[in-house]
Amino acid sequence: MFEWMAWTTPVAVFFTCILFMLCGMTVWEIKFPTTLRKGFLPLETTRGDRLFIGLLAAAYTNLAFVGLSGKLVIWMGLEAEPSIWISFVVSMGLLALIMRKG
Repeated sequence: MFEWMAWTTPVAVFFTCILFMLCGMTVWEIKFPTTLRKGFLPLETTRGDRLFIGLLAAAYTNLAFVGLSGKLVIWMGLEAEPSIWISFVVSMGLLALIMRKG
């Protein structure tokens, strides 16, 4: 069923985190309904809006890192491509920032 995708450990951890976030947000929303608020994003958002925007930002951060990792080897003179865990940590930090302050 999932043979079409390269299921490495970072990919599995990334999607597992998304699954746990969606389950947690569902429970949180049921117990404490959200209201609109204004943060650094240029629009009023709910928790669900910020989660969606943060997940998009996290996905694009990971995609950009994968796309640029080969170039980073050349530009920085590295011996091997940087670990994908770097982009995972950066993307989760970006998601946390958007959820908290966005």
